Amino acid sequence: MRLTFWGAAQQVTGSMFLLELEDEYRILIDCGLDMERERTKKNGQNGTANPEPTPAHTIFPFEASMVNVVLLTHAHIDHSGNIPNLFREGYEGQVLCTSPTYDLSELLLMDSASLHRRRLNAFQKKKNRKKKKPSLSPTQVAEMYLEKNVKESLERFVPIAFNKKFKLKQGVEVTFNPAGHLLGAANIILEIIENGEKKTIAFSGDVGRYNYPLHIDPQPLPQVDYLICESTYGNRRHDFGRKSAIIDAEERLSEVIQKTCVDIPGRLVIPAFSVGRTQALLYTLNKLYVKKQLPPVKVFSDSPLAHKSTETYAKYQKFLNPEAQKFQEQYEDLFDFENLEYVEDLKSSKQIADYQQPCIIISSSGMIEGGRVQHHVRTNLSNPYSTILMIGFAAEGTLGHRLLMGEKMVRIEDKEVAVLAHIARIDAFSGHGDLDDLLDFVKTQKPQTLKKVFLVHGEAESMENFKNELESEGYQVDMPKKGQTFEL
Repeated sequence: MRLTFWGAAQQVTGSMFLLELEDEYRILIDCGLDMERERTKKNGQNGTANPEPTPAHTIFPFEASMVNVVLLTHAHIDHSGNIPNLFREGYEGQVLCTSPTYDLSELLLMDSASLHRRRLNAFQKKKNRKKKKPSLSPTQVAEMYLEKNVKESLERFVPIAFNKKFKLKQGVEVTFNPAGHLLGAANIILEIIENGEKKTIAFSGDVGRYNYPLHIDPQPLPQVDYLICESTYGNRRHDFGRKSAIIDAEERLSEVIQKTCVDIPGRLVIPAFSVGRTQALLYTLNKLYVKKQLPPVKVFSDSPLAHKSTETYAKYQKFLNPEAQKFQEQYEDLFDFENLEYVEDLKSSKQIADYQQPCIIISSSGMIEGGRVQHHVRTNLSNPYSTILMIGFAAEGTLGHRLLMGEKMVRIEDKEVAVLAHIARIDAFSGHGDLDDLLDFVKTQKPQTLKKVFLVHGEAESMENFKNELESEGYQVDMPKKGQTFEL
């Protein structure tokens, strides 16, 4: 069989791996959006590192109609975001995933389609003026899908239970193993029998961390022959040990709120991804409220997508960790508390800027790349009484990353903005396992039995460090390039 790495190869996003069996049965594991290429094009840098595909019918480097089945690890757009395009290009099969992943994918893909529609409308207006230079290339336009494309693809999603083998065809079975990281997230384990020989391949998806608010711990993998493993935090350790992660999240958040909203008092802006990160944050604030450690300040959750995602988390409480389920039984609600207000429409969102009392604003996106949070950051960035609190990973090149690097002037929507606000960071809410978590994840495998570890989803420095760590433990490790094929 042949495994080709079409995404997340020596970069963080764009998960897409094509497994071709000897009988030409083709399995696509994830079909994600390449966020790095999106940012490169947005910044006007069409370098060789992220070349654009050629004509519209070649969005994918393979024939979509030849794929037999898609297996989806979890709902994040860098894993799911190109699925509607796959169907548009002729794919006719099913998308297998867990039930929570189906619900969250619907929300995220519809949100992505809405964003595409707005960008296309703006592009058309500029195009009609003729004097304005087009803001989108023909390839970018071809890659954009709309709500109808999402609805058509969702009809082909099939929910699969955790930890139960599902037969794809004779001699091929798949199991979804709980990965933590996000509601419904899974490692995918394939068992394949060809010519009387059994081979097992595991795809990590994104590996969660231990003792994370809401999410379950990543579950150990059975012994496999090949492991495709993420390496996002392959050179970093979280600030606090895993055994006290939940407590640290509460303590650090409480400290920042006290300093910003009480001692100064000022405004706290928290960029947070709508799915996963916002729910963990609201749950932690709720626990602080119950313990009477949350000051009586207004908390604005400014993201319609986050509101819908929170409802999904409430729907699938049985998939959350035991501590969260116990809290739900005792206090009846994981995410609602006094002074919390969900902001729905854009007009109300902009009015928050005029709120004169100390407050907390939670808005997406987490890396401050688009979304309502850009307005809140731009409004508060030059205010020395404000704090911008980063609570997760920010990829290189994003506004969030530039703020964390200490830049004193940043460009937001074509305007230079002075950074006078305090920039704080808590990594207790990062949903990715760190170096120790990743090492433990791989170490469930015997080095003498595991034939190869393929590292994906990582920046170069992170991936190289993780590779060295694994090789020192006796593992055979490779770092595939985009488009590289391996015979298994």
